[in-house]
Amino acid sequence: MKSHARVVVIGGGVVGCSVLYHLTKLGWSDVVLLERSELTSGSTWHAAGGMHTINGDPNVAKLQKYTVELYKEIEAYSGQDIGLHMTSGLMLAATPERFDWFKSLLAKGKYANGEARLVSVEEAHAMMPLLDPTQFVGAVFDPHEGHLDPYRTTHAYAKSAKKNGAEIYLHTKVEDLVQRPDGTWRVITDKGEIRCEHVVNAAGLWAREVGRMVGLELPVLAMEHMYLITEDMPEVIDFNKTSGRELMHCVDFDGEIYIRQERNGMLMGTYEKDCRPWSPIETPWTFGHELLAEDLERITNELEVGFRHFPAFNNAGIKTIINGPFTFSPDGNPLVGPVRGMTNFWSACAVMAGFSQGGGVGLALANWIVEGDPGFDVFAMDVTRYGDYASLAYTNAKVRENYSRRFSIRYPNEELPAARPLLTTPIYDALKARGAVFGASYGLETPLWFAPEGVEDAFSWRRSTDFEHVGRETKAVRDSVGLMETSGFAKYSIGGEGAHAWLDHILAGKVPAVGRMALSPMLNEAGKLIGDFTLANLGDDAFLLIGSGIAEDFHMRWFETHLPDDDSVSFDCLNLGLVGLSIAGPRSRDVLQKLTHLDLSDQALPFMGIVEIDLGMAPVILGRVSYTGDLGFELWMKPEYQRYLFDLIMEAGAEFGITLFGLRALNALRVEKSFGSWSREYRPLYGPVEAGLGRFIAYGKEADFIGKAAAIEEKAEGGALRLVTFVVDAKDADVLGDEPISLDGQVCGWVTSGGYAHAAGVSVAMGYVPKEVSRTEEGWQIEVLGEMLIARLQPHPIFDANGSRMRS
Repeated sequence: MKSHARVVVIGGGVVGCSVLYHLTKLGWSDVVLLERSELTSGSTWHAAGGMHTINGDPNVAKLQKYTVELYKEIEAYSGQDIGLHMTSGLMLAATPERFDWFKSLLAKGKYANGEARLVSVEEAHAMMPLLDPTQFVGAVFDPHEGHLDPYRTTHAYAKSAKKNGAEIYLHTKVEDLVQRPDGTWRVITDKGEIRCEHVVNAAGLWAREVGRMVGLELPVLAMEHMYLITEDMPEVIDFNKTSGRELMHCVDFDGEIYIRQERNGMLMGTYEKDCRPWSPIETPWTFGHELLAEDLERITNELEVGFRHFPAFNNAGIKTIINGPFTFSPDGNPLVGPVRGMTNFWSACAVMAGFSQGGGVGLALANWIVEGDPGFDVFAMDVTRYGDYASLAYTNAKVRENYSRRFSIRYPNEELPAARPLLTTPIYDALKARGAVFGASYGLETPLWFAPEGVEDAFSWRRSTDFEHVGRETKAVRDSVGLMETSGFAKYSIGGEGAHAWLDHILAGKVPAVGRMALSPMLNEAGKLIGDFTLANLGDDAFLLIGSGIAEDFHMRWFETHLPDDDSVSFDCLNLGLVGLSIAGPRSRDVLQKLTHLDLSDQALPFMGIVEIDLGMAPVILGRVSYTGDLGFELWMKPEYQRYLFDLIMEAGAEFGITLFGLRALNALRVEKSFGSWSREYRPLYGPVEAGLGRFIAYGKEADFIGKAAAIEEKAEGGALRLVTFVVDAKDADVLGDEPISLDGQVCGWVTSGGYAHAAGVSVAMGYVPKEVSRTEEGWQIEVLGEMLIARLQPHPIFDANGSRMRS
């Protein structure tokens, strides 16, 4: 065994072998894979081997498409037959609500040149005669579905990697990982030690245990998963003879089953409600090419539906039952990328859909290791999307929920209950008592809207029971004053003699003067957006940085990687050590002025000003800024003062009709100002000029900020896209994000976010289109739930186009 390597990949499943191959494809041949048993031991060998390109996240769908297209390449390059069967597939809808979801899903793929299409029940039955057409209302046909042999496919990756110079050591168990002072790693095995620069945790069922070797508790849990294989079925044999092809894949979402042909019989699998975690605390190292005990009784309900939807199964004998463990993250997406706080320790685990996503995960991670960037927007799979709150018990609860709902509709206004409430603020009970309907964001309970007694969310793709009440909240802000909790934002404290220079380097905007705030994007080396922040200069080399709460660990990883080594900068993520309130509307100043003797007039505290004062008896950091686009103030305080300030402000605001508002009202307010948000309008796909943030980039500042050269180049060339706003002739449903934007009948862009702007009384969509047509006023359409709706480009914000309300 080698004593040194550039990269050591731990785990010989399909994901580990894909990472190994892609590293060699990028030219890194000094790479090693370690497997404690044989290749495919763990989950890979007993996988059903299905694959598809459709995904609710278009960025993940791109990686799945890459994965499927890769198979012919590795088969040819390795000389290994992978048993590839590209049969095409159907996704079946048994309810109108599911069919609405299909329409939304298909629309998302249109700007990515997706070839899937809606088909009638009759068409679906002609394609797949085993289904009972009376049980369904429609379907989606996808030409890019199929299945393969998991064992042979994994070996094709491995052979391709070895052909490029990689080495694979089987029956070599990793027993410990130790990072040396110079950042390199000691990988200690039962066969000796390898020293390397990078370690990749692709250990599958043992990813949690490998993480624990470095003090990391990954949010990953294995679940038992069952499928059965029938004996030969005459219906299958007859179809093959008469059609000359295999039966296609089918996913019956409402039946919570999937089926495909297996030799002369059929395979049927299910994601059952009565699910079972496997080894929830620790995975035994002795487990290998083994299966779990059969438990058909547990999936009886799903099988009954399956046999009703596909009657031919009633006459089929069961030949084999497979019950094996597969790993999941709390939301079902992989955990990929560099682990925060460690040098060159990489995660590539929880890839449940290994044969749909394994190739894309391998490519993204190899790019990240070699080039310093994944080459795609992989935030939906980034390991940093979970913080410290994702404990073992949290993971257990959320994975169970996700597994049992894998084929269930997740409505856009639906909040899932497992592992909640977990993180709460001091005013949680006060908000709940006033009707707050909460959502969980990065583990924190955050008010979405405020419901009168007896009113609850009715989950739907269309406008729902919250509609008029969110409208009331938004109009209260525009007409008088509203109060909102903002503790869910990420807060960072920066100080020290080197703080100013470091911020000048890490952020692309100007560092504000003492007592002032500034909006500042953060860029990667390629000049793409990786963050948008509000930076406040509190004086005496003390700064407060406010950013997106869901990206806290994502940004912390970046900040910590780029901090200087000389201790000239202190950096602290405040989390819930600092909580917040936001008050907005034309009477917001009047409310706050009642609580202090200090002058809060525009002359004393102008727009983007910030002060540390007392409101009543409580010390606060008060900033003159608001994401609503109206006159407003943000208040930041220690948690012990929040309840006192909440009561104080509500009492002072009573004479002005102060109204509580939540995130849904905030969304309605910000879209009529054309304000973007992180992970929708602002993400690593876009440059600042494309995103409309060019005015916040300090191109001429002396500091050599990260991404400066690329940003200057984008400014000179203009970028390829433009973020624009539309008013949509919507009916009873508004855009959610990722819908296609068409000009004169041709798809040319995509929606990033939107919603109904209650105060303006219009439906709004924000999205990206080519810059060449970004000023075209006529001919636009946006597809919502399968219907093409007229859209009118808005060259200026719908509300307060010149920003006078914010600055008054």
